[in-house]
Amino acid sequence: MEIIFWLLVFLVFYTYLGYGLIVRVLLFFRGKRQPLPAVRPEQAPRLTLVIAAYNEREHVDLKMANCLALDYPADKLEILWVTDGSDDGTPELLARHPRARVLHQPERQGKSAALNRAMRHVSSPIVAFTDANTMLGANALAEVAGQFGDPGVGCVAGRKSILRPGKSAAASSGEEVYWSYEASMKRLDAQLYSNVGAPGELFALRTELFEELEEDTLLDDLMLTLRAAMRGYRIQYAHRAVATETASADMREEMKRKVRIAAGSFQAMSRLWPLLNPFRHGWLSWQFFSRKFMRWFVVPPSLLLLFPLNLALALPPLRYQTAIGAYDLLLAGQSLFYLAALLGGLAQDRPTRGRLFFVPYYLFMMNWAVFLGARRHWAGQQSVNWERARRGSR
Repeated sequence: MEIIFWLLVFLVFYTYLGYGLIVRVLLFFRGKRQPLPAVRPEQAPRLTLVIAAYNEREHVDLKMANCLALDYPADKLEILWVTDGSDDGTPELLARHPRARVLHQPERQGKSAALNRAMRHVSSPIVAFTDANTMLGANALAEVAGQFGDPGVGCVAGRKSILRPGKSAAASSGEEVYWSYEASMKRLDAQLYSNVGAPGELFALRTELFEELEEDTLLDDLMLTLRAAMRGYRIQYAHRAVATETASADMREEMKRKVRIAAGSFQAMSRLWPLLNPFRHGWLSWQFFSRKFMRWFVVPPSLLLLFPLNLALALPPLRYQTAIGAYDLLLAGQSLFYLAALLGGLAQDRPTRGRLFFVPYYLFMMNWAVFLGARRHWAGQQSVNWERARRGSR
């Protein structure tokens, strides 16, 4: 029982902290891969910005204003919207914007089918993807395009940033902290070798590397980028290419996203498992194992087992130490974490500046969503046409 307990402690520690520490040590001795600078306007490649949108009328004008404000040569940038299934007037509103090219069909077949259709109309060497409710920094596309100056780069991931008001509830506080952590890890991944995926809010791909998606694909960003990586290309991280969106309106809305992402993660693993072969994919295999496989398959059940094992080892009849020891301290730490998560759940709808309770609550719910997503995946209950989570106001 002790061996199992300490093994689980190690696995959780390794996933969240240990991997990052090992990478930092490796970078200290080996040196870092640095991102290239933003592309100069006269050297900018032709680029198509693809926006897959379903009933996004409320965001159309703001998104187009954002696109037109991007610091990228207008004659080299095409803005392509695909609005399949939208019945709220999204395509009609886009018709008022001369720079927007719109593909529309009345049938809704899911985002992956829409992207497959959109890509048949892309002729530029670089294609970037973003969401209708995401605002890009003025230099975002220039930063992304600059990374393709390295012929070994096949994909580029932008940096997702969460916009939250001064006073915020559990979803926004937890999501902001999570994506700040992810940003630091993505920088380390890219400095070592490659990212292992990209946020759907902003990522780019060499058009020639696009592989048509299965129409039931749930995580198109993950599949497109990692399939390119499987072909020997790296996924660079452009940390200065910022894509900003508001946090989910509340934790219930955020859980919709997390459960769907978890279901999509199990689906993706069934299609990306060759990445676990280190003899073929080298560094990328270790990164994929540490950053994806461990988080999806190992950490949630480990956390589920750790508390009862800790309880058994710290309390009679198995307890054998008389003084306060490691098991007591770890049990106290776990108890405080779950108590904070409980308090965060009870106060989740109360705006506050404090994150003391909301971050543990968000982490707990994030791991709980893995179990719900796994059940949904294995039961075949996750529709490719998913319900969009409501976002908070800007």
